[in-house]
Amino acid sequence: MKILVTGASGFIGSFIVEAAIGKGFETWAGLRATSSRKYLPFDSMKSIDLAYPDKEKMKEQLTRQKAENGRWDIIVHNMGLTKSDDKEGFDRVNYRYTRNFIEALIETGMQPDHFIYMSSLSAFGPGAPDGKTEIKPSDTPKPNTLYGESKLKTEKFLRSLDGFNYTIMRPTGVYGPREKDYFVMLQTLKRHINPAIGFKPQYITFIYVKDLVKAIFLAIEKKVYGKAYFVADGDVWTSDEYANLAKSELGIKFAMPIKVPCCLVKAIAYTLDTVCGWFGKTPTLNKDKYNILSALNWRCDTTPLREELGFEADYPLQRGLQECIKWYREEGWL
Repeated sequence: MKILVTGASGFIGSFIVEAAIGKGFETWAGLRATSSRKYLPFDSMKSIDLAYPDKEKMKEQLTRQKAENGRWDIIVHNMGLTKSDDKEGFDRVNYRYTRNFIEALIETGMQPDHFIYMSSLSAFGPGAPDGKTEIKPSDTPKPNTLYGESKLKTEKFLRSLDGFNYTIMRPTGVYGPREKDYFVMLQTLKRHINPAIGFKPQYITFIYVKDLVKAIFLAIEKKVYGKAYFVADGDVWTSDEYANLAKSELGIKFAMPIKVPCCLVKAIAYTLDTVCGWFGKTPTLNKDKYNILSALNWRCDTTPLREELGFEADYPLQRGLQECIKWYREEGWL
C-alpha cells in the first residue's frame, strides 16, 4: 500500500514517515525542495513537492503521479503552519492550500481510500476556566486563535464533502525529540527559572509524539471514516505540576518562580501586535499567543479515542519526558 505524508520534514511528520516505513508502506514524503531531510534518512522513501498555492499546477503534478506511480491509498495531511509572520498566513496555508489539495485530488481521480487530517485541540479552543470541565466532541467549537480558526474551517470543509473518507485528529500539546517549543521551557528550567503567566492554576494535557503516531495508524488500521478524535494521553497536569516533574527529570532542585500578571502580558502582546501590524508583521508575543498562554483549561475527552480505536498511551508524561530529555542531551541541545 502507498502512503503520502505531507509536512514530512517537520517534527511530527518525520515520526509519521518513520512509522510508515517501519510498517512496510511504500512511503512518499510531501517535501519542499528547500526542506531539510535531516530526520528523514530513509533510502526507500520517495518524495514529491506539491504546488499547494496553484491548484491547476498541482492537478498536473497529480495527473503525472497517477500515470507514473499510481494513486496513494492513504494520505496523512500533516502540512500546516503553527506560526505565521502575517495574520493571513494561517488561513492561506492551513485552509486554502489544504482545500486546493483535496479538490485537486478529487478532480484528478487521485482521491485516496483514507485521508487523515491533522487538526488541533485549538480548533475547539480551551475549556471552561474552572479547570474541571472537559472539552467534549459535542461542544460548540470556540477557537480563540487564528490558528485554531483555520483548523476548524478546514474541518468544516472536510465534513461538507460527499464520499470522501476522512478522519480528523485533534492532538493537544505534542512533545518529544526534535520539538522546539516545549524544549524552550526545559531549557529555561535548566537555567533555574520557572516563568508563568497569571496566578491561577492552568490545567494542561499532553501527547507524546510516538503516541500520536500510534493513534494515527490505529485509525488507518480500523478504517474509521467521518470521525474526529481529541488525542491526549489521558492525564491532566497543572502548570506547576508539569514544572516540578520536568525539574525532577532534569535533575534541577530549584528554579526561581516568576509569575507575570496576565494584564501586563496582555497589554504587551496587544501593543506589539498593533505596532508590528503597521509594518505587516506579527510579533512572537501577540494576541493569539497571549490567548494560548493565558487559557486555563485544556482538559479534553479522549473516551472515543480509547473506545473506538482501542488507544492506550505508551508514554505517560514522566516516561515521555525521560526519553525526550535523553535525546536533547545526546544531541547537545541541553
